Amino acid sequence: MISATPFDYPYDDNLDARTTALVIIDLQEDFLSTTGYFARQGYDPAPLRAILPAVNQLIAACREAGIRIIHTRQGYRADLADMTPYEKWRRQRSGLDGTNALLRSSPGFQIVPELDVRPQDIIVDKTCNSAFTYTDFEHVLRAQGITHLLFTGCTTDVCVHTTLREACDRNFQCLTISDACASGDQYAHEAALHMVTVENGIFGALTNTAAVLEGLKKLGKSPQ
Repeated sequence: MISATPFDYPYDDNLDARTTALVIIDLQEDFLSTTGYFARQGYDPAPLRAILPAVNQLIAACREAGIRIIHTRQGYRADLADMTPYEKWRRQRSGLDGTNALLRSSPGFQIVPELDVRPQDIIVDKTCNSAFTYTDFEHVLRAQGITHLLFTGCTTDVCVHTTLREACDRNFQCLTISDACASGDQYAHEAALHMVTVENGIFGALTNTAAVLEGLKKLGKSPQ
């Protein structure tokens, strides 16, 4: 069990590494670099970079316990064939037309080098805020027998929360790790975390890195 709010996770007391995955949303150069997409939109990437030590701690503990590590990356095709007219309009309105921001062909699409990514990790590439939309994410989870998801990454209020909400609707048991998620908007970050706990955990439970590390100690060592 992991100590959490409004209930300890998981609700049925059955924490099993074989059915659990750590999901790391979009910790890419485009969001964390001072020259990436996020910074070009006027946001400070410093809060996003600040969570990297916590995420790496969680990765190490999950590897030790035998929990799957899943990364997501957001970006569009280089030819923009998967970008809708509305998305193209927003891109132009944001002054990004003609740039390589959020394109899979650009360096900004890559996961930041400070993160401990290994060949056995699963990487899901997406174009939308949710990791479920137009991807094989759910198929991978079902194929691996994963029913429980631990959420980290950026941004708390957009891609993390959109994926979390869909995961809950698809009957995955979800835990959001507050200090391993971040946003460029502190108010939105705090509001998104608060929304997890309303209505007796409508979007699962909320905890912090220390509580997860303590809970995973009980699982013992089970290498992937």
